[in-house]
Amino acid sequence: MTSHEAPAGSRARLVIRHETADDHQDVRELHTRAFGDSDRVPGLVEALRVAEAALAPMSFVAVVDDRVVGHVLLSATRLDAPRRIVDVLSLSPLGVLPEFRRQGIGTQLIAHALEAADGQGVPLVFLEGPPHYYGTCGFEGADAVGFRSPSLRIPEAAFQVARLSAHEPWMTGTFVYSEAFWAFDCVGLRDAED
Repeated sequence: MTSHEAPAGSRARLVIRHETADDHQDVRELHTRAFGDSDRVPGLVEALRVAEAALAPMSFVAVVDDRVVGHVLLSATRLDAPRRIVDVLSLSPLGVLPEFRRQGIGTQLIAHALEAADGQGVPLVFLEGPPHYYGTCGFEGADAVGFRSPSLRIPEAAFQVARLSAHEPWMTGTFVYSEAFWAFDCVGLRDAED
């Protein structure tokens, strides 16, 4: 468990911890509000929690005063590299309740998730999202450093990767989402400028 001070002017403490089964309904409601969609993103989260995969999902919540205010999920994906298939992770979704945005909660969730992935020896974490935000969190343009997008619907600037300490130079190639991302049509939905 990691504790962080809450934003200035607040007496509450932000705690980032592993998601538990008791958090599932709160996380569903959080993503419904954060993404304005009652089925797609919450359904993706539910599917990824139980999907059989080479790497177990890592799911973290940000809590303020016993209220779940943010959530991030890392789930198993693959890199089709020249030498062999490499098990990697996708950081998706990341959601923060609208009234708690712009307080650094998303940034802290990302940092926590990347630290956990690095601690598990995962070499790469991929995502789709605005580069001006994720670029400050350790991500870089994936195309520019040797990776191919899994879909033409992903704007080049939005396709990003964090290379962690287990990454080796030969680990390049095509990123491959797990089936749940395709089943819930959660590939290529974000514009790079959003």
